[in-house]
Amino acid sequence: MSAENQATASAGSRFASTLIDLLDSVRYRRVSPEEQFDPVYRLRYEAYRREDFIPINSQNVTRDEFDDLANCYCYGVYIDDRLVSSLRFHVVTPEDDWSPCMSVWPDVLRPMLDSGLNFIDPGRFTADFEASLAYPALPYLTLRLAAMACEYFPVRYCMSAVRPEHTAFYKRIFGARPLGEERTYANLAFPMQLYAAEVPMIRDRVADRYPFFMSTPEEREALFGKDQPNVPAIAPTARQAQRLEMLARAG
Repeated sequence: MSAENQATASAGSRFASTLIDLLDSVRYRRVSPEEQFDPVYRLRYEAYRREDFIPINSQNVTRDEFDDLANCYCYGVYIDDRLVSSLRFHVVTPEDDWSPCMSVWPDVLRPMLDSGLNFIDPGRFTADFEASLAYPALPYLTLRLAAMACEYFPVRYCMSAVRPEHTAFYKRIFGARPLGEERTYANLAFPMQLYAAEVPMIRDRVADRYPFFMSTPEEREALFGKDQPNVPAIAPTARQAQRLEMLARAG
């Protein structure tokens, strides 16, 4: 390995270790669809209003029809008990075949779904402004939810509706590739492009390079299980999952 590659690998290892340490202060909380005024919806509103992406509304919350779908999963991310970001995703199958991405790119996604290629559709990634400055790695901590969902649910792809200026991140971290042209997404005042990451092809590479995305079956069940709608905030298990993986490889 060249000196340059060694330096890059070392920097990546330090970054991963730092993220795993930070996860000790992180908790994930699933949002109940019955809570119309959950703090997560206010966080969304504040994040979109900050950049003038949505009009003012008197309730100071942002919800849409996709939040009420049976295949919707929405989460708040907390650091030291403070709400810092949120993520929503839909599990799209022939039985539950509607989601934000499906509504924008049906001509692209419907044939894939009809051929048996289920997918996760994550979106509504929003962050508290001060937290985004204090924790530059916040996107990784938040998108860890999508990584775990791809492990828990029987899906082939993870779709992402991505702003053009963010596509490099999804290519570099998840090996995502463009799948659909830029289109207007819901009622947001900016274009989005459809990107897809093929889960079986990237799973091991992502876990090796970014071990903080790893998790135990127990954590995934607590977060995504149908019998766990009102579970309190869940502690991440990346450190434990990494150790178990190392033991499995050694044995």
